[in-house]
Amino acid sequence: MTGRKPAGSPPAAKKPPAAIGSHAEVKRRAGQVVRALNKEYPEVECALVHNSPFELLVATILSAQCTDARVNIVTPALFAKYPDPAAFAAAPLAGIEKAIQSTGFFRNKAKNIKAASTAIVDDHGGEVPETLNELVALAGVGRKTANVVLGVAFGQATGVVVDTHVGRLSRRLGLTANDDPVKVEADLMAIIPQTEWIDFSHRLIAHGRRVCIARKPKCDECTMLKFCPRIGLPAA
Repeated sequence: MTGRKPAGSPPAAKKPPAAIGSHAEVKRRAGQVVRALNKEYPEVECALVHNSPFELLVATILSAQCTDARVNIVTPALFAKYPDPAAFAAAPLAGIEKAIQSTGFFRNKAKNIKAASTAIVDDHGGEVPETLNELVALAGVGRKTANVVLGVAFGQATGVVVDTHVGRLSRRLGLTANDDPVKVEADLMAIIPQTEWIDFSHRLIAHGRRVCIARKPKCDECTMLKFCPRIGLPAA
């Protein structure tokens, strides 16, 4: 009888397609990417403004299909009105919806935030849990959100945060050929040292916003141009 994977575990990384090179080639390129990002963005940190693990959890839930800048506009008033899990758990759903409406998909986000807050109060003594399995069991929390909270709030490198920037740049840099975020994460975890997992995502996101823009990347300004395969872009 085979054992089951722990809840929230990513699938095992497969050998990279020939289009992006052998595993050794991809791992070597990953090392180049990590070194370049560390040099270019040494002090980068999470863009979501927060003052506690719980605020980070809520902000990360709100960031789905929404910019971090918009979330940072919404959260000060939101947390002033609902300062802790107990306040969210007791709040009328309509009140939460109104407070977060501008972040998009607000009804589903409000339902998840209220349900997650209730579980934190009832099952975790009002404190955000510090394990991956417990976090992904909360409403609205997947691996991405759990990895953000564990990495930023608790310093635990449990995985690589894969948002749209990380997925897009990882494919462009030839670090993965997958589109599914969970598969992309598994690929990255197999080629990037665990000690780099937390900051790697922040740095790649910063690079995606400033230089490697989706439609018009500033390749002439990129420190990785010499080794970047520029997958999906016209030949240089």
